[in-house]
Amino acid sequence: MTMPSASLARALDVATDPPLRPLPAEAAALLRALGAPPRLAAHLRAVHDVAVEVVDRVRERHPELAFDQDAVLFGAATHDVGKVVHPEELVGPGSAHEAVGRELLLRHGVGAERARFAASHARGDDPDVTVEDLLVSVADKVWKDRRVAGLEDRLVRVPARASGREPWEEFLALDELLVRLGEGAGRRLAFQAAFPL
Repeated sequence: MTMPSASLARALDVATDPPLRPLPAEAAALLRALGAPPRLAAHLRAVHDVAVEVVDRVRERHPELAFDQDAVLFGAATHDVGKVVHPEELVGPGSAHEAVGRELLLRHGVGAERARFAASHARGDDPDVTVEDLLVSVADKVWKDRRVAGLEDRLVRVPARASGREPWEEFLALDELLVRLGEGAGRRLAFQAAFPL
């Protein structure tokens, strides 16, 4: 087991203003055990915080929609874990971390249903993605105020079908949330940038 650095401990535990929620205990313990780069931990914490907001809003607006909230939050908290192996992808493009992340999670005892997010978070256009995959993907974009129309369109169709509402009504509700979350992107980006690679 790798001894976590002081920077990693701060990325996982430091109080922020406004506050970022802590990662699920299982995800934080895994990042500590892997000796994750502090910037990766900060990134995962920021994406997880946004995912909590998105999940809460979907639950509030669509209590009839069945999805695994805990899986979404764990997925958001670990989606880029493969960057432990490919740290160059913390500062540049690349997708090698996706399959590696899934395998890394499986090797550390995470079930396939939760490990999949490491590989699926960048595949919002895949026909086999679930609502959980879409929620993790949206959180991974909007944390830095990035909007992806096709991804958002796919996401709004799910609650529209569940509720019987028109997709445009669902888009307006999602858009309102994502605009509000986007306003906090500068704070989240600054938090991430404050930690070393």
